[in-house]
Amino acid sequence: MASNTVTSVPHGVFRPSPPTPAVFPPMDFALGALACCAACVFTNPLEVVKTRLQLQGELRARGSYQRHYRGVLQALWVVGQQDGLRGLQKGLSVGLLYQGVMNSVRLGTYSYCEALGITSYHGGSILSGAGAGALGAFIASPAYLVKTHLQAQTVKVIAVGHQHNHLGVYDAFTTIYRREGLTGLWRGVNGAVPRVMVGSAAQLATFTSAKDGVARSQWFGSSKVLTALIAAMISGVAVAITMTPFDVISTRLYNQPVDEFRRGRLYRGFSDCILKVCRAEGVLGLYKGMGPVFLRLAPHTVLSMLFWDLMRQQAMKNFQTKG
Repeated sequence: MASNTVTSVPHGVFRPSPPTPAVFPPMDFALGALACCAACVFTNPLEVVKTRLQLQGELRARGSYQRHYRGVLQALWVVGQQDGLRGLQKGLSVGLLYQGVMNSVRLGTYSYCEALGITSYHGGSILSGAGAGALGAFIASPAYLVKTHLQAQTVKVIAVGHQHNHLGVYDAFTTIYRREGLTGLWRGVNGAVPRVMVGSAAQLATFTSAKDGVARSQWFGSSKVLTALIAAMISGVAVAITMTPFDVISTRLYNQPVDEFRRGRLYRGFSDCILKVCRAEGVLGLYKGMGPVFLRLAPHTVLSMLFWDLMRQQAMKNFQTKG
């Protein structure tokens, strides 16, 4: 088939495609971590705002609670005004830890699936993305738990959701461990795994397919940067649409308080959380913070996938040159 032939079937999702040359797996783990950490620095303020909006009015009917946050820009202003500029970067250090651990595993595992040729089969990209995301989310879950706690806590006048009042990252980890034991650090993982599985499958599958389609269409000639950028933008939209309900549930499960028996005081689990949110807040409650979710996920996806793809290309070029 000629290289400029355009097909309506996404490459690597519904039909086989040639395996992509692989980067040495340990190198890909490192590149994945570095790319997503770099993106996290820029998007963390949106993550803070997203967390606050998703916890606002928890299990309360619309109109029955005070709305401290009314949109992305207003929320950024309120957080900056009440918590200071440093408040906009709450949880950044543990957020970088989460991004580094989760994404090095996720992107590295996906790359390994590419090397094995799994992604070249029907639905291989989606299944590989979901599996890689689940593994990364499980391993990095304690970091996301602490990140959610720290980003939710603030001064009383604009507080939403349960306030854990940790003194910092180290205090949060030790407090949770002393109170709930080792398993307490993985509390909420039942919400994190489906969240990242859905988001990862959407991100990696659409990025791979979109990059393939844009490259074959030759809209931007031989520019690898523009090709990767457009593919990442398409991927960001897909992630925001599919992931928001799972993101809301994940945030609620992570931030809820626990009783003396180490059980959640608000939700018994993933399904119980969905039912309670829908009953109390309506189905639209699952889409709280849709604006900041997109505004955070889209640039994060664009930056992380762009950085990752460019670094992988450079790594493969260096390897081929030395070979």
